[in-house]
Amino acid sequence: MILVWMVFLGGPLEDLWSGRLGTAATVWGSAGLAVFVAVYSGLVFRHTSSPLPSRSVHALLALLFALACALPPTVGQDWLVLFVYVAVASGAVLPVARATWGVGASVLALAVIGTGFGTRPWWGAWTAFAIPAVLGGFALMSARKTVRTMRELRRARAVVAELAANEERLRLARDLHDLLGHSLSLITLKSELAGRMLPARPEDAAAQVADIERVSRQALADVREAVSGYRRPTLAVELAGARTALETAGIAADLPGGAPSVPLGPEAEGALAWALREAVTNVVRHSGARRCTVALGAGEAATWHLTVTDDGTGPSGAGAGNGLSGLRERLALVDGTLTTSAGPDGGFTLRAAVPSLP
Repeated sequence: MILVWMVFLGGPLEDLWSGRLGTAATVWGSAGLAVFVAVYSGLVFRHTSSPLPSRSVHALLALLFALACALPPTVGQDWLVLFVYVAVASGAVLPVARATWGVGASVLALAVIGTGFGTRPWWGAWTAFAIPAVLGGFALMSARKTVRTMRELRRARAVVAELAANEERLRLARDLHDLLGHSLSLITLKSELAGRMLPARPEDAAAQVADIERVSRQALADVREAVSGYRRPTLAVELAGARTALETAGIAADLPGGAPSVPLGPEAEGALAWALREAVTNVVRHSGARRCTVALGAGEAATWHLTVTDDGTGPSGAGAGNGLSGLRERLALVDGTLTTSAGPDGGFTLRAAVPSLP
C-alpha cells in the first residue's frame, strides 16, 4: 500500500529528466529528492516492521516536512506532491491523534506554498495534491489501526489458548489426584504392614498383599475410565473429520451440515461417534466407493440411528473384522445395536442405533 504512492513522483522525475531546470536547480532537486525518498522509505518501512523511538520518528518527519516546504518554491509546482508523502508518513507512523495533526499541517502547508503565500488563487493547481494527501494520510491511519487490532487479537487468542491448556492440565491433575491419592496411600500403608508381618505372620501378610492387588486393580480401572472420558469423541468432531477424510480420498461426501443436535447422553453419543469413525475408515480403505452418505435421525422405540452407506464393492464375505466386532461390543455397553448389510444398489450399509434420552 505504501509503494503505491510512489507513482506520484512522476512529476518531479520528469522535471529532472527533461532538462527544463537549470544546473543548480537540477542538482538541488536531485539531492533533495534522493534524501526525501531515502528518509521516507527508511522511516515508513523500518517503523512498520520494528517501531523506532518517538524522538527519531518526529525528527525524520520534521526533515521530510522541511524538504517538502523547501523544494517546491525553488524547483517547481509539481514538487508539491511531496506533501502527499509527508501526510502518508504521518498516518503510517504517528498515533491517531498526532497523525491527524500531521495530515492537517501537511495540507495547510501545501495550500500556503501552492498559492505562493497568498499571491495566487486558492483554487489553483495545488488542489490536485490536497485530496491524495488527505485520503492517503487517513487511509494509512486506518490501515495501521487495523494491523494493530489484528496483532492484539492474535495475542489475545494465544493467551486464551494458553489459559485453556493450563485449565485442562489443572483439571487432569486434579482428577488424577482424586482418583489415585487415596488408592496409592492405601497401597503404601498395606505394603508397610505386610512387610512388618513377615516372616512371623505369613497368612496375614498374604491377606494384605491380596488387598493391595485389589486396590491396584481398582485404581487402574478408575484411571482407564477417566482417560476414556477425556478421549470420548463427539459427533460434531467426527463429522468434520469424516468430511475431510472422504474428500481427501476423492470420495463424494453427503453428510449432515453443521453441528448436530442429538438427544443423547455423552456415552451414547461417544459410541455413535466411534461407529462413524470406524465406518468412514472402512469406506476409505476398503470400499473403492465414489460416494458415501451419512444420515442421523430418530428411530422407533426412543432410539437414535446412524446410517453410513457407500456405493463401493460391498461386503467381502470374510465375516466381521476386528473393528466391527469391537464396535459392536462398544455399542452393547450403552444398550445399542449394530447391523451391516449390502446396499440397495450394491456397496455396504452400516447402521448403529443407541437409546435416546427420555
